[in-house]
Amino acid sequence: MSDMIYTIKPEYHGISDLTRILEEHTEIQFVSFMGIDIGGNGTDEKIPVRLFIKDMKEMLKHGIQTDGSSVELQGIADLNNARVDILPDLDCNWFVDYNYEYYKEENGLPVGTLKIPSFIIHSGKQVCSRSTLKKAELYFKSQILEILKNNPNISESLGFSYEDVEEVLLTSATELEMWVKTPEQRADFEELHTSQVLKEQYWKRTMGTVRTVLEKIMELLECYDLKPEMAHKEVGGIANKIDSTGRITHVMEQLEIDWRFSDSLQTADNEIFVRELIEDQFRHYGLEVLFKAKPIEGVAGNGEHTHLGAAVKLKSGKKVNLFAPKDPRKYYLSELGYGSLMGLLKNYEVINPIVAATNDAFNRLKPGFEAPVCIVTSLGGTKEAPSRNRSVLIGVIRDIDNPDAVRFELRSPNPYSNTYLVLAASYQAMLDGIKNVIEAMLSCDDLEKEISKKYGEDAVYLEKYREYRSEEDVFEKYSREERNKLYGRAPETVWENLIELSSNKLKQQVLKSGDVFTDELINSFRESTLQKWENELSGRIIHDNIKLLKTFVRLHNEHDHSTDLDVVNWEKIIYLKTELMKDSMIKKCIFTKIKTALSKGDYAEASDLQKQMNEKITEIRKLYIEYKNNIF
Repeated sequence: MSDMIYTIKPEYHGISDLTRILEEHTEIQFVSFMGIDIGGNGTDEKIPVRLFIKDMKEMLKHGIQTDGSSVELQGIADLNNARVDILPDLDCNWFVDYNYEYYKEENGLPVGTLKIPSFIIHSGKQVCSRSTLKKAELYFKSQILEILKNNPNISESLGFSYEDVEEVLLTSATELEMWVKTPEQRADFEELHTSQVLKEQYWKRTMGTVRTVLEKIMELLECYDLKPEMAHKEVGGIANKIDSTGRITHVMEQLEIDWRFSDSLQTADNEIFVRELIEDQFRHYGLEVLFKAKPIEGVAGNGEHTHLGAAVKLKSGKKVNLFAPKDPRKYYLSELGYGSLMGLLKNYEVINPIVAATNDAFNRLKPGFEAPVCIVTSLGGTKEAPSRNRSVLIGVIRDIDNPDAVRFELRSPNPYSNTYLVLAASYQAMLDGIKNVIEAMLSCDDLEKEISKKYGEDAVYLEKYREYRSEEDVFEKYSREERNKLYGRAPETVWENLIELSSNKLKQQVLKSGDVFTDELINSFRESTLQKWENELSGRIIHDNIKLLKTFVRLHNEHDHSTDLDVVNWEKIIYLKTELMKDSMIKKCIFTKIKTALSKGDYAEASDLQKQMNEKITEIRKLYIEYKNNIF
């Protein structure tokens, strides 16, 4: 591995350096420009390295051409104007993606592909997720510098002056959770649920193949200079099964892998590459990785807590956290910190559609399982003894002895959330909050009072008929009706989320401030998300539910020791199965009604029926388990 190269830093992106590196490392056989479309998908095309070297000057300057059929750019790259260009980003880290299933005989090294994060361009405009985050970064930084220049009291309260500032830094990080399992093998739901409740797997020692692959992944992350920080078992899973030869035959466990924060754009690039690396490594050892938000119904899903921070780098080299107050024992946050947090909370209705853009995302975002569905924060107990509330949407991470650690943890994303757009939308919302609290000249005491306001109390920036802070477990403290009143009713389907995005015109303007999100991009995202929701609901979810319902078969008969309870339970199951999937001449089932509503474009009706379907599927699952467990 010492003969291999893993990253190419920006300072080596010149033609002479690149030519030398590629000629020295003949294991790199291909080049791939990784543009990120509106759906968060990375392009991957194999350009032979000899052709790249030959045309390098042209490719680095103008990129490569393709058509819009290969990317999600609905409403942008149409059939009659489908050309898109993929232009390499020369200012970020490039990765070498190695194929450990294909080794070259002449050097014994795996074949590598140089992956170059890139921008997607249509009609002369950057129209991709990467470019949106890039614009958000630049806009946030320029606006913060303007605020510091015009409000010297802000920088003075943090211990520096505007003239001392060299640059603004945006730092982000993600935590990646996943389920790892043996292909084709399934674990019993009750066994998984019981193990989760008892926390039998959480932070326990990994063994066998999982341990081997996990340690190899951590070693590779180090090679890529991603600075791995931690890998451990999560709450989900069951103990591995071992055959008579001592070989592990059944793996079903949940893991988490964390690595060091970076600037926002690099964080999003890193995440895509790490996710692919993890998939490749586990697959190489015969294991399947599931990054879905809720791969297994009824047990822990996969989250991807997203951390957001901002700092300034002074000309002296010192870094100052913009969210940390000068006296952490007196205040939770600085004025800029409070403004950022309040901006996230107030504008979350237009961030949530980006965070939860799939049916799978909503399978995880349900009350229970520590699912963050309420727009509420916790400042973290007392100022002197910070705590963490796992029931809130946005956590404030504080360390009294380390002001650099102060940041926000957005708990709602999952591994398939589009991190580029999530970060871009979050920083836009944070900037809106900062501008408003600075303009209102609110002190830290004023801001703590505002974010702690009660329902119906007037506020300067936040909404009157909402609450935004709770140090309690919001699922234990309040009923569903109380949560809906205090924090707003959480959308339950993709359609309801898209309606929130469309109806909140003022909050949508926050995304569009500085021309970061454009109408064209928002409409493309909405169209793409709607199409995926509609197609998955009609073509996959209903199909999978039919397959599930057909496994719920009668187990008792008149000759065994069945009881009246068995008969009653089975009749309930038959009633639910019929209501869900069986038509008659005069009555249509829920599945048929959903398909009919979608075909007519009645998305509100389809959304309501989807909620009914989900409730009844959950009910029949539980009922069949009870029925089955009562049979000899």
